[in-house]
Amino acid sequence: MNKHIDHLIERYPQLVKCREEIAKAYEILETAYKNGRKLLVSGNGGSASDSEHIVGELMKEFKLKRKVYREQAEEMRKISPELGEVLAKNLQGALPAISLTGHSSLTTAFMNDSEPELIFAQQVNGYGKKGDVYLGISTSGNSRNVLYAAVTAKSKGLKVIGLTGQRENQLMRYADVCIRVPETETYKIQELHLPVYHCLCLMLEDKFFG
Repeated sequence: MNKHIDHLIERYPQLVKCREEIAKAYEILETAYKNGRKLLVSGNGGSASDSEHIVGELMKEFKLKRKVYREQAEEMRKISPELGEVLAKNLQGALPAISLTGHSSLTTAFMNDSEPELIFAQQVNGYGKKGDVYLGISTSGNSRNVLYAAVTAKSKGLKVIGLTGQRENQLMRYADVCIRVPETETYKIQELHLPVYHCLCLMLEDKFFG
């Protein structure tokens, strides 16, 4: 863990202020994955793109090779020699993560029928299980749909991680840890969010596939 955080701070010295929070966020995620749980993540605009980006790094190979376990490969070959061989050679190990920013049919149906700001909360309510993690990304830390999702997550026994800008914000009230990168302008905050979550993904990949 420390080597990745050291490397992050070497490249982005201003993130030294977030070192403790990044380490705590990693420990929450590691514990969840050790226990067979999953990550739910959401945000708006650029943060919605970051949500999808994080899922992409966790659900497939990021930096390391992630071959499926031998037992699964053998079972797939047993079920179908032809199809199983292709699967065994090409499937990659994954850390389960779901972005709540897609699912257009569900999203539009819920927004049409109910309170639009609760769309992330509705998905947390459906997907979330005790021991899972909800990561709310908000440059202000005050996005209402993210806050509703955080409260819902806490009510169901999920851990909550916030990824925000520097200013004190409402998400801090509900997060088990809030990583507040030291910028106040939206685009500058987003520029620091990416290396933070890349660092978290690298540490998780090293732990589970290294």
